[in-house]
This record gives sequence, structure tokens and C-alpha cells, in this order.
Amino acid sequence: APGVCQLASLLVELDASDEASRILCADALYQMGCVEEAHKLLLLALSRNPQRSPVLARLALLQLKKGFMYDGNQLLKKVIRIGDTSCLLPIMDIFKDEDRKLMQTHCHFRALSILKNKQED
Repeated sequence: APGVCQLASLLVELDASDEASRILCADALYQMGCVEEAHKLLLLALSRNPQRSPVLARLALLQLKKGFMYDGNQLLKKVIRIGDTSCLLPIMDIFKDEDRKLMQTHCHFRALSILKNKQED
């Protein structure tokens, strides 16, 4: 992860508009445990393109990890509204086991809650 982070950082320096390098750098920072730095980098990427599902999904995980359930839910809802959920499966491979379980459990319980509310209606 440190080597990937250095390479991605260099790529970002060469081309500040390169979103893929910024996301790669954020993923490497996350893997190294530098969650706050990854969060800042993702927020910057989001400010340039607020409709990027891969960025939103990563931010959702970081919010859930910090215990900000409402914020995490809002970001996940935005990913679903955009309609590009194909990014979720590859991102799950990047997440650490504990975070992958957190995301899966959270999404599962939210889905059950939504279904229960629809049945009551």
C-alpha cells in the first residue's frame, strides 16, 4: 500500500484532474489506516464530480466506520439514485474484512427495514 500511495500521489501531482489516481491514492491511504487523509482526498474528488458512485460508496464506508450512520445512509441512497451500483462489488474487495462486514450488515439491515415499512403500508 505505501508504494501504491506514493505512485498514485505522483500521478495526482502530474495531473491534478486525474480522478482515478486520486481514488487509487485514497484506497492506499485507507489500507494503511490513514482514514482521515483518505476521507479528505475523496471529498476533494467528490467536489470535482459529485455524481461519482465509486467516490460516494467509499465515503459511505468511511462514514459508517466513524459511526455516522445517517451520513453513510445518505451517501448510499445517492449511489442508488444515480443508478451506478456496479462499483460496489469491486470496492468490497478493497475494504478490510471488518469494514466489508460492517457495510454488508448495515445494507442488509437497512434493506430489511425498508421492506418491513413497505409491508406495513
